[in-house]
Amino acid sequence: MMITIEDFRKIDLRVAQIKDVKEHPNADKLYLVQIDVGGELKQLVAGIRKAYIKEDLIGKKIIVVNNLEPATIRGEISNGMMLAASDEQGMALLTVERDISVGAKIS
Repeated sequence: MMITIEDFRKIDLRVAQIKDVKEHPNADKLYLVQIDVGGELKQLVAGIRKAYIKEDLIGKKIIVVNNLEPATIRGEISNGMMLAASDEQGMALLTVERDISVGAKIS
């Protein structure tokens, strides 16, 4: 399905920094991830538990969809979505190539 440039502009992609990570209490494959999106703290529910250990995620700058409608996933609220790519070698979170401000808009 093709989208227009106007559709794409509705997506608020931002640089976020992971502040805290906990195991989801009701799912073996999920983490509860606390992120900073430029002065705003949010919780995401992320299916990255098999690919990353908690300690390697803290402080990492990632790309998130900042304006995704909140969803309840296995009893926990998720206020956005982190972006990742997957192939036969596993999953990789999308990051930035240089140190850039938390909250920076992706355009």
